Amino acid sequence: MMVSVVRKALFVVTLCAIAMLSVISPAHAAGIIRDPEIERALDELVRPILQAAGLNPSSIDILVVDDRSLNAFVTDPTRIFIHSGLLLKMGNASQLQSVLAHEAAHIANGHITRRMANARSSSKIAALGILLAAAAAASGRGDAAGGIAAGAAGAAQRSFFAHTRAEEASADQAGIRYMVRAGVPTQGAVDVLNLFHGQESLSLRRRDAYVRSHPLTRDRQRAMAGFVAGNPGGQTSQTDAYWFARAQGKLSAFTQSTSWTLRRVRGQNDAISVMRAAVAYHRTPDPQKAISTITQLANSRPNDPYVHELRGQILLESRQFPNAVNAYGRAVQLAPNNALMLAGYGRALLAVNTADSNRRALDALTRARTRDGADPRLLRDLGVAYAKAGQNGMASLTTAERYALLGRFRNAGIHAQRAVGLLPRGSAAWRRADDILQTAQRINRG
Repeated sequence: MMVSVVRKALFVVTLCAIAMLSVISPAHAAGIIRDPEIERALDELVRPILQAAGLNPSSIDILVVDDRSLNAFVTDPTRIFIHSGLLLKMGNASQLQSVLAHEAAHIANGHITRRMANARSSSKIAALGILLAAAAAASGRGDAAGGIAAGAAGAAQRSFFAHTRAEEASADQAGIRYMVRAGVPTQGAVDVLNLFHGQESLSLRRRDAYVRSHPLTRDRQRAMAGFVAGNPGGQTSQTDAYWFARAQGKLSAFTQSTSWTLRRVRGQNDAISVMRAAVAYHRTPDPQKAISTITQLANSRPNDPYVHELRGQILLESRQFPNAVNAYGRAVQLAPNNALMLAGYGRALLAVNTADSNRRALDALTRARTRDGADPRLLRDLGVAYAKAGQNGMASLTTAERYALLGRFRNAGIHAQRAVGLLPRGSAAWRRADDILQTAQRINRG
């Protein structure tokens, strides 16, 4: 499990930058939690919802924001974000699915498409300011982000974040319809609104982020209760309950205190509890106990790629590099198209640091990059692999792309200029480097 910042098409999707500012405050710059097991669980839980909404599940990513506040939002028609705090707060699968159904409704009903059109029609100066603010926040400079955003966008930016009450009512009704079609119990939608009961009387600053961006009124709560009474939906399946427990258990094991986790799994020997215990021991740190616990689980679940991936992470971070390669290798064998697993495999191979392992690392990391090009940690490792292979032009290009992804355009420009001088002029790689260089120069001059 890792925290990174995801930015697909950073230079062209202004809306993504705008939406990220709604959750990255000057006091807390959030990143994205990337974990193959959590992402698989969320995919399983949202798939029937998206299908019921007429949306393609393979075209929409569900990503977890590393933020303890309660919020969820959409940035464009391809991404739904949920805060780690809200995911941990959910009491069961149907509550989480109700949040995802509501956000899916904003996509299906065209609310986000209209906002993208509004973003494109905004002034170039304001759009650039918002983009720079997101870049500053992405690189951890939250104070700079707040200042840039305030100066560039002002009230127009703030009004962009919040859904209107009409949009909320529409998304509520549509979300319930999707849950019914998917056979999901709809009571979860009422339960989620009840979490925020009484927030209307609080000042705007004290309200939960979810209520600030999703206006909550008593009329809306009454209407939701009426929708649910007339449309109770089905029963939570064992599969949905399992994937919810797996996602929440993995996330809590990495984010809550180790003593908190170990108290809750004491005396339990189910697979999810054993996984949580292994993570807690790893974070304590107690490498010997962590490795023995995760190895026990891997032996009992030999065909579970997520267990082997976690075992690889624990071994790698415990500096048992050859064993980590074997564990990641088994995970990749079971899930050959998973970019995060391929990236972990490449990282472990780089740690072994032999001519053969470095060659295999470059292959694995290149394959991972074709499946997910917006992972800064992957790009860092890929740059190292290129350098070890003597491909200095590609190493500089990959490093430039990583800095651009993080919004560090001064560094991006330095490495892009180096790549332009090393790569064959006119090649695809050279053009990528030149694009970054030109963009960095414009931003740095501004």
